[in-house]
Parts: sequence; structure tokens; C-alpha cells
Amino acid sequence: MRFSFVMLPDYPLDDTIESIKLADELGYYGCYAADETWHKDLWLLFAAAADKTENIRFGPSLSAVTLREPSLIAQATATLDELTGGRAECVLGSGNFGLLAQYGIDWAKTKPLSRLKEAHHVVRTVLDEGAINYDGEFFSYNGLFTFARPVQEHVPVKLGAMRGPKSFQAAGELTDGVHHALSYTRRAYEYMVENVRIGAERAGRDADSLDLGAWIVFSTGPDSRAAKDAARAMVGLYASSMPAEQLARNDVDPADLTDIIAAVGEGRVDRAFELTPPELADKLSVAGTPEECAEKIKTEIASTGVNHLVLAITDAALVKAFSGMELPGVATMRDQLRLVHDQVMPVFASPSS
Repeated sequence: MRFSFVMLPDYPLDDTIESIKLADELGYYGCYAADETWHKDLWLLFAAAADKTENIRFGPSLSAVTLREPSLIAQATATLDELTGGRAECVLGSGNFGLLAQYGIDWAKTKPLSRLKEAHHVVRTVLDEGAINYDGEFFSYNGLFTFARPVQEHVPVKLGAMRGPKSFQAAGELTDGVHHALSYTRRAYEYMVENVRIGAERAGRDADSLDLGAWIVFSTGPDSRAAKDAARAMVGLYASSMPAEQLARNDVDPADLTDIIAAVGEGRVDRAFELTPPELADKLSVAGTPEECAEKIKTEIASTGVNHLVLAITDAALVKAFSGMELPGVATMRDQLRLVHDQVMPVFASPSS
């Protein structure tokens, strides 16, 4: 099982780079970040961290092809790959519903999966060949080329997917893997893995060779209640982007989120926290002591064929940035990175785990 962490890059940059350096020293596989206007620019952040790290991999999880032109995603990824000596990859997605709405874009009218598959073709071609001629439904190029060339012979390009089943099948058929965000039940991950395998078999590919990632809201520490409160504070923010079908696979009635999502839409994350029952937060996060977190991962995720945990670590600083709330007793980002390394990773170190 690979362990990575994903951040919303909203911390002071010096502090963020120190967290990345620690994750590198502890042996985390990757550091990802959301490529969204709401946050600091991940490409510049990772460029700054490149020469301060040795092994950890970098990339967006995810970069929205509705907002960022795919040839530019390929250019940035190739440049980052050179800077890191071959440690870049990227995860492509359709984009956050809320962010697209702020750009005046109706997500449903963008033909999201067709656009995403076409964007993947563009990114893959530019990374592999350094040039592209293409006339598609969404993107067209005539003799476009770039001097941005990656170090890796094959830079991994994956899809971010939530609803399925077609997006999961597309990941298995066309790409190097999938990061499935915000699911927490065995049922949800079995559904994801089953459909990735359908797509892989359709293309004559080995699904076991793909990166099958679980992107999860995560908080841990010695104080179980404090860790769960940190996750609870962010659940409404994340759940607002979950399709109804995905909520059902996580045993959540979409009606239970109506008032919470409305509060998030009004910018009242503190009110969303008040409206989120602890039982609902527990369904939509992995939080608690390291032992509690390891048990939930083992029971609900690791047994399904998922081979990569991407932890959206939530600490008090992140909660305060989004809500203004002070949550005492919550472990810091770096303390959580250490706790996962010391007490969670060993549970999954053996093939039988």
C-alpha cells in the first residue's frame, strides 16, 4: 500500500515546504495538491520544493481540464518532471462544481467525461511526443510543440473520478490509474475497482498495474474527539461536490446534506460544522486515533483492491483558514504525518494486511 498526502495549499509557503520535506524524509510516495484558484499555485509551490526533496513525487490531484488548457497542463508537468529529476505525475478531472459555478460555467453542460477523455489524449500526446496535431470536439492544435520535456520515459497521467461507472472504466481503459475522492465504504471502493477492471479488460490491460487511489478526508491524533471534530469541520465543504450516486454508496441520504451544503454555499463553514452530526462526519471521513484510522482503512478500503491511500490531512490551521474556528487538541500537519508513518503505515506493510 502506498501512502501519499494531498494538501489544500493554504498554509504559509515556508511552512508547507517544511511539511513536504518531512513527508519526503518519512518515505511518503507522493505529495499532491488541488489545482484550484481558491488556493496558492501548486506548480510554483512544487517547483520551490523540488530541490529540497529527494524521492517524493509531485503533481496535481486534480487539475481541472475545464479551466486549465490540457496542453498547458502537459507543459507544466514536463517542466516539473525536469525540476524534480523525474518525480512528476498528474491527475486530471472535470473540476469542482462550486469553482466552475463561480466562473459562470454550468458543469453539466461541459460534457465532462468526453472532455476529460479528450484532454487526457492531449496531455498524453504532448508529454510523450512534445508536439501535437489534433482536431477534436473540445481542443484543436495545428503543429503545436514545446521544449518542455520530461525526464521520465512515461509520466503517469491519471483520472480523478467520483460518480462512475463510465469515468472509472475510462481510467482503466486509457490511463495510468484513478484517484477516487471522498468515499469511505467497502461498497464504494468495490464499485470503483470493479469498473476500473472492466475498462482495463476492454483494452487488454492489467488492472493490477494501475494506481488505484483512495483520496480521503483524514485527521488523526492522540485525542480522538479533536481529530474527528477537525474532519467534521471540513465534511460539508467536501460533501458539496459529491454526486448523489456516490453519497448512496457511502450510506448517506443526500437530503441529510441540504442545509449543510447551503451553509457552505453562503460561506458559513462554522454553521456547516454545527449542522453536521458527528455520525454523518464519521461516515464521510477517516478520523480518530491512529488505531481507529487504521482499522477503518483496513476494513473499508484496503480489502477492496485499492493500492494507494491519498490522505487529505486536516489540522486546526486548515479549519481556521476556512471557518475561523479554533479547535484545540488537533494534531498539526507534521505531527499527523509522523503518526501515520509510525502507527498506520506499519499495519499495511505486510502482503496479508
